[in-house]
Amino acid sequence: MNVDLRASAVGFGLAGVVLAGLLWAVGLAEVADAIRRAEPAALAAVLLVAVCWLSAWGLALWTVLSGLGSSIRARSAVLVFVAATFANNVTPFGQAGGEPVAALFISQSANTEYETGLAAIASVDSINFVPSVGLASVGIAYFSTQVSFGSRLQFASYAVAVLATAVPVLLLAGWRYRYRVESAAVGLITPIGRLVGRAVPRRSPPTRDSIRARAEGFFAAIERVSGNRRGLALTFGFALAGWLCLSTSLWLSLFALGETVAYPVALVVVPVGAIAGATPLPGGLGGVETVLIALLVALGVPNGVAAAAVIIHRTATYLLPTAIGGGIAGVLGSDTVSIGA
Repeated sequence: MNVDLRASAVGFGLAGVVLAGLLWAVGLAEVADAIRRAEPAALAAVLLVAVCWLSAWGLALWTVLSGLGSSIRARSAVLVFVAATFANNVTPFGQAGGEPVAALFISQSANTEYETGLAAIASVDSINFVPSVGLASVGIAYFSTQVSFGSRLQFASYAVAVLATAVPVLLLAGWRYRYRVESAAVGLITPIGRLVGRAVPRRSPPTRDSIRARAEGFFAAIERVSGNRRGLALTFGFALAGWLCLSTSLWLSLFALGETVAYPVALVVVPVGAIAGATPLPGGLGGVETVLIALLVALGVPNGVAAAAVIIHRTATYLLPTAIGGGIAGVLGSDTVSIGA
């Protein structure tokens, strides 16, 4: 369950190349000049909003864990979510790469089975995704009445339309055929687990029955989450609040640079930019920035200001949780210290 340091190092190296090329294309001097003019009070507000975002999604995790019978405290759940964010930010493919490590953090802190922790973080990620599509759709609808669609804005509208259609279909199909998915997962994981078990010293290869039991535990936890309507509504509310905080962070970053834009700009740009988090780069670093800047420029923001605002926004929503989450992850990874339930 350790983070693959070599893969992360290669990913950060590639992200650095992407970011360097991006700044070179925009103009480093222009970006630096825009950042120097930033309003300190607005920058402080960006950090505050980022903390509110982490807290909202941490409370979403707390709600899901509470529905699964965990007695973890809300404050502890927020700290665990920050550690999970760190795992997502330092592994390739974002949440897909970081979820196994995040599940380990959750199971240790909430005193649950590993598959329950995996089900909890998977549920939170799935629920978090839903309001982003709705907010982006609202933003696209607003711009359809205000501006003519250029090629980049058309790309954003297409991306939102695909997400709005594909995500519900995939979730419903996965849930309807969950037993087939479970059987397929067991069939896929069993030979891999046996191979790894033989290669790792002092470890016995897992049996098919033990793998099936863990898979059943995961799907049983998912069923318990989906069956708690009050918990789902509360989790959705926290997820929505988190997305509004993320959008506000970008809007305030632009405001700090003297660029006042309509709030729906952030409602469109932030969710669409989050799609780039699924790239092989750690936490989407480099890819997310590229998409955010391209969309802001397409919506009329000057190149240098757009790049500077994205740097401020990502410092608060990527570097800050990565730095703090790394410390929390170190505590959770210790054999003698834990955050506790």
